[in-house]
Amino acid sequence: MNLQTVSLIVLLLSCMMISSTAQQRKPNIVFILADDLGIGDIGSYGQEKIKTPNLDKLASRGIRFENFYSGTSVCAPSRSALMTGQHTGHTYIRGNKEIQPEGQEPLADSITTVATLLKKVGYTTGAFGKWGLGMVGTSGDPLKKGFDEFYGYNCQRQSHRYYPTHLWHNNKKIVLEGNNLQQKIHYAPELIQQKTLAFIEENQHEPFFLFVPTVLPHAELAGPNDEFYQQYNASFPETAHKGNDYGPNASVPGYASVEKPRATFAAMVSRLDNYVGEIVDKLEQLGLSENTLIIFTSDNGAHREGGADPRFFNSSIGLKGYKRDLYEGGIKVPMLAVWPGNISPASTTSLLAAFWDVLPTLAEVSRVSIPDFTDGISILPTLTGKGKQHKHRYLYWEFHEDGGRQAVRSGDWKLIRLNVKDSNQIIEELYNLKDDPTESDNIIRKHGKIAKKLGKYIDKAHRESPIFPLIKQ
Repeated sequence: MNLQTVSLIVLLLSCMMISSTAQQRKPNIVFILADDLGIGDIGSYGQEKIKTPNLDKLASRGIRFENFYSGTSVCAPSRSALMTGQHTGHTYIRGNKEIQPEGQEPLADSITTVATLLKKVGYTTGAFGKWGLGMVGTSGDPLKKGFDEFYGYNCQRQSHRYYPTHLWHNNKKIVLEGNNLQQKIHYAPELIQQKTLAFIEENQHEPFFLFVPTVLPHAELAGPNDEFYQQYNASFPETAHKGNDYGPNASVPGYASVEKPRATFAAMVSRLDNYVGEIVDKLEQLGLSENTLIIFTSDNGAHREGGADPRFFNSSIGLKGYKRDLYEGGIKVPMLAVWPGNISPASTTSLLAAFWDVLPTLAEVSRVSIPDFTDGISILPTLTGKGKQHKHRYLYWEFHEDGGRQAVRSGDWKLIRLNVKDSNQIIEELYNLKDDPTESDNIIRKHGKIAKKLGKYIDKAHRESPIFPLIKQ
């Protein structure tokens, strides 16, 4: 055997080893979580006034869910359900409980998150955006919940301002010079986006889990006077919104005044869409897109704060309710997933699924044993079209404000309880979502047996929390 033949054999073996390694490498996971984005705010779910070409392209390249639900209808508990794989009858954080001077009630030391699981099997993990599950240095610090890097707003109260005084990079407070609640210099979403793209660049050679809980398009309504705003500047009839302006009397939680709230909101959604496009482009530029699962969704339904007008934009696609409601408009959210070679392009599914299904799904994707504590089921068979898809007997939500609310969906049936904190004031509503998707006709008097069955699901799903009590004893 001559030297040339030996060299050729060595080269072929090397190529085979590289190919084998590439096939064995775990897929990268990019999970993008919009903030208060209604199911109808993007084109693939029917939006006609706001341009979302990048998200629409994701829908054409992957799967679109028609019955996907958030953890609940407000920020912190919904994100807790996402991170822990447990619905709000079990997850640790059940409400938006503020801690002064900064932060929210932290996840306990004992809580395992999806990032914790992925980190244990070799993933580099990063979170960029809004956390809201525990201040720096507490048990809920993102660095103690499985993330190698965090950049953004730790506290969701601080995220009410798009020109905040500071952000956090891991345990370091990053003061934004010039942003003093009187001037608007540094637009936080752009700073967070640059860190997001840098994370992909820096970790391209090993599997990574990138969690992007963006603050867009949560109120306040604010942004630079740039191309995103200019494309809508003269598009809609407008009524100015008066808020808590930047200046000597500004407070952190306030929402600023906005001259053209509709144009500003549309610009924020288009900016979010552009950021998604930049993430996809970065993955493609680095040759990572073929081995990356991208998921996009929202933490709850559309909001009506700071001048936002979800009725004008049909943000709930005709469904009843908005943020803080357990009606469909408050909890049904967009869900898109793309994974070349694994998820069929331009596909849809009517599977009932929710935030607590994300943890077991990503566990299966990364070849981790699905933990017993989750209320979720893996939806990987639906994503890939391979294997048997298990289904939920019911989905459950609770909401701890406005007198307390609970809801359960089983098949086409949905039961809602209102005023649950006072047993003398409880109201029950029953809907058949197949016949009545807008929850317009409460048919509980006609179907008492079904209501009773769903009520038992509610009683089974709710485990009382000493930190977030719901049921008045």
